[in-house]
Amino acid sequence: MILYPAIDIKDGKCVRLRQGRFDDVTVFSENPVDMAKYWEDQGAKYLHIVDLDGAFEGRPKNIDLVSKICNSVDIPVQLGGGIRSFEIAREYINAGVERLIIGTLFIEDLELFKKICKAFPGKICVSLDVDKGKIKSRGWVEDTGRNITSVLNDIENSGASVIIYTDISKDGMQTGVDPTDVENFLKLTCLPVIYAGGIRDFDDIVALYPLAKKGLVGIITGRAIYENTLDFKKANNWLINKNLDK
Repeated sequence: MILYPAIDIKDGKCVRLRQGRFDDVTVFSENPVDMAKYWEDQGAKYLHIVDLDGAFEGRPKNIDLVSKICNSVDIPVQLGGGIRSFEIAREYINAGVERLIIGTLFIEDLELFKKICKAFPGKICVSLDVDKGKIKSRGWVEDTGRNITSVLNDIENSGASVIIYTDISKDGMQTGVDPTDVENFLKLTCLPVIYAGGIRDFDDIVALYPLAKKGLVGIITGRAIYENTLDFKKANNWLINKNLDK
């Protein structure tokens, strides 16, 4: 299991939103490149980056900045936000991104999504952004009218390698996690899952760890590590030691 520090980029800065709302923004760093280096120094094994501008506008807005991040660290980067064409996907891969996170395109053009998965095997994951059981898209502002179970078959037959399951109602709220909710989702799919939403402190990491045996391969944390309710280094080292004990 991997703990992913999140770097959400808006207007060239490292920020966090509450429940994905653009009118509730907290700036944590003016320099996302320095922040990426910091998390690498803290022991991160993988970075999770979201181009918030791209997610809302439907086209990449920070690709040069993302390229600088990829070239500044020696750990892999996964990225989402505004990847809605084959050309954009290829551009990010060429910029050094190891894994692309795609949500809206999967919902709106499954055949194109499959084409991208085939072109970049093992490098594409589906973002399922869920609010009260309903899937949101286009930067979490549109209701797709679909629920989780209606899309899982398409995901598993698309060539995607990972699912990122985000509980929008908890995202950025530090309300703590519901392991039962996560476990129930894991039962629905054979694909590995990364979870995001509501991580508050070390207890949440401990609570989710047993689900590693059931397909949970990662946890994304953002606001908790920026507001110091979760000691990233402590939690990350704990997971690393747990992984070694297997």
